[in-house]
Amino acid sequence: MHIPASDYPRIVIVGGGFGGVTLSRKLTQHKYQVVLIDRHNYHTFQPLLYQVATSGLEPDSIAFPLRSVPDENDHYIFRMAEVEAVDQKSNTISTSIGAIHYDHLILATGTKTNFFGNEKIERNALSMKSVPESLDIRSLMLQNLEKATITDNEKEQRKLMRIVMSGAGPTGVELSGAFAEFKKGILSSDYPDLNPDWMEIILLDGSDRVLSSMSEKASKKAEKYLKELGVTVMLDEMVIDYEDDVVSTKSGKEIDTATFIWSAGVTGNAPDGFSDDQLSEKGGRLLVDLFNKVKGTDNVYAVGDIALMKTDDYPDGHPQVAQPAIQQAQNVASNFARISKGKEPKPFSYFDKGSMATVGRNRAVADIKGFTLGGFWAWFAWLGVHLYFLVGVRNRIVVFLNWIYNYFNFDRAARLIIRPYKKETTAQAVSEITD
Repeated sequence: MHIPASDYPRIVIVGGGFGGVTLSRKLTQHKYQVVLIDRHNYHTFQPLLYQVATSGLEPDSIAFPLRSVPDENDHYIFRMAEVEAVDQKSNTISTSIGAIHYDHLILATGTKTNFFGNEKIERNALSMKSVPESLDIRSLMLQNLEKATITDNEKEQRKLMRIVMSGAGPTGVELSGAFAEFKKGILSSDYPDLNPDWMEIILLDGSDRVLSSMSEKASKKAEKYLKELGVTVMLDEMVIDYEDDVVSTKSGKEIDTATFIWSAGVTGNAPDGFSDDQLSEKGGRLLVDLFNKVKGTDNVYAVGDIALMKTDDYPDGHPQVAQPAIQQAQNVASNFARISKGKEPKPFSYFDKGSMATVGRNRAVADIKGFTLGGFWAWFAWLGVHLYFLVGVRNRIVVFLNWIYNYFNFDRAARLIIRPYKKETTAQAVSEITD
């Protein structure tokens, strides 16, 4: 595979998320050849995936081409590829397009959905970690509503209209609120022949509160907002199975639904090539020091969700959200600049800017500096923060205009089945494995 030779040291970055984009922009300002590798040719603004899934936005408004990340720079190279393994001894990575040598390697591969070994749920449930997955959710919801209009069987209609989610973290809470607003603003006008009461939004979680990573005050506010929107919240209910359109919980509950979304956990997305003592026991994250250097290495780094940096304030690592990824990437890039000038690198120090989650129109919660905000002002702050960190001027303008239009018209204009969703059958899955 051809990568142009350079007189500069080569830094290979794996992953085009918040960490990878920040690193690419910062490092290309210095004397390094930067090679960014990702399985997609675009950066995804993951905090707004739920709006794609619920017909609020089109995917191109939250995606940005990775080839356009830095301003004009002859020493920035992008390659679309799957990274399969890291060879720490030879300083190479194996990819779907060949081997790539590095002088320094930075992993910003984020996380993947954790099904905790439950193969039935993994096979049958939907998840939401990428643009294609969010489009699957959108298509399936709309396809099921179309099917509901052509059946006279009430039980079948209810099953097709019922949406169940497992996991009441930010993803589950935001999806639930958005589905509830779709029901309130769209269902009666688009589907007048359906009973809107039969579109149930059910949120399940094995813990005793929603948004367990936030303060109890924020959790209570969020649960209150969800219930105001008509979402059924079931806590202390651990999902153990989903098969034949039936969600089963540990307590014995069974819920019929044709749409089941799993948002109950994530695990580190590290490539092969790392030993057990370089990975955390829980969560599959790479253990790093205060400079984000992977344990036992001299030239391999990890930032963001994939990195586990233990400190006095964060003994279990930093939160797996955008800010730690951005700040760690900024610090690593700054340290490379310092090293190139013969200066000592600086250890990472996290500045907690707070946590936010939106529940719906005029409803959000935010924990900032020990204070908890709720309602309109938290929602307004959420809008501003997400617009600010959205990559690309065009994307900011498009999203802002969409939000204004949706706010005043209670509309979700992206309710299109562009790519129909087809659930993979067990026979198909077995066939692919054995072929």
